[in-house]
Amino acid sequence: MTTDTVNRGTEPADQAGTTEHSPSGRGSDYAALSREVKQSGLLRRRPGYYSVKVGANLLLLAAGWTAFALIGQSWWQLVTAAFLAVMFTQTGFIGHDAGHHQIAASKRVNNLLGRVHADLLIGLSYGWWISKHNRHHSHPNHVDRDPDIADGPIAFTEDHARVRSGAYAWLARHQAWLFFPMLLLEGLALHVAGVQALLDRTGNAHSRKAKLTEAGLLTAHVAGYLAALFLVLSPVQAVVFLLVHQGLFGLYMGCSFAPNHKGMAIFGKDDRIDFLRRQVLTSRNIRGHRLTDFALGGLNYQIEHHLFPSMPRPGLRHAQKLVRSFCARQGIAYHETGLFNSYAQVLRHLHSVGGPLRPELEY
Repeated sequence: MTTDTVNRGTEPADQAGTTEHSPSGRGSDYAALSREVKQSGLLRRRPGYYSVKVGANLLLLAAGWTAFALIGQSWWQLVTAAFLAVMFTQTGFIGHDAGHHQIAASKRVNNLLGRVHADLLIGLSYGWWISKHNRHHSHPNHVDRDPDIADGPIAFTEDHARVRSGAYAWLARHQAWLFFPMLLLEGLALHVAGVQALLDRTGNAHSRKAKLTEAGLLTAHVAGYLAALFLVLSPVQAVVFLLVHQGLFGLYMGCSFAPNHKGMAIFGKDDRIDFLRRQVLTSRNIRGHRLTDFALGGLNYQIEHHLFPSMPRPGLRHAQKLVRSFCARQGIAYHETGLFNSYAQVLRHLHSVGGPLRPELEY
């Protein structure tokens, strides 16, 4: 969609560190906000916070697998599966922070932490995710530029819905009702996409070396995961554990990321908008408290995270006041809502997108 905020500005920087110059106009608004945030000290690294965060998360993850080994062949293991689904998602949040270089000043340390948490501990390709996520951060909700709204199982624009046929058309018609059930497959989809990316032989020598490292870590994860399940549990219990664990992992991950941009402004492929407005207008914050911060891994401050992706997670809460006040002065809509209302907005958007495929309605 084209809005009255569209202009010819470009963003000053994306989270991967590439820079696009904005010579004049509204692009300078971000520079002013950035100065305020830098002066507040919120971009400084938080080694103490992340030392405790990473250490506690590893202990809880280890406790989950220890309980799994001690319980043995029992259907009570489904409780363990649910707990480990939560811990896998929390581990993924740490990998996300590492990918944005929020944890350490060293890129090498961040990448090491990211690969260990993503590839080894939960079986997701860190390199594939970084590439995809960087493109999303550069152009959120921008048609043909944001991979998160690319045509796939879910249609996020009416144009994508209208060209569908057969089973995909049926899926788009009912996608609002099927959205949460489909999230149960999100964990599997992430695993498969990562493996496919590693099997892609294109790239330079450095990327091939990184892929080999990731392939080793992913192989270690898969081998250890499946060996644990089938050595400790009966075959039937192992399969059920895998389905419950991976299903809940995907559901939790999807429910954490879905409220961030779905149902917010979408820009056409030819629209141009400055960095500040691009990030704010396409993002939605989730109102809550520190439990919300923990449960959503800081993603509830999506506006602040997109404006300052390298900001350590504990700084986002404090940056919110500065960003919201700045947006009010500039007349930029700042969207914040409750968690359940955010899901309702996402479902309404998906229902509306599928509307042209429902012949019983007038479009």
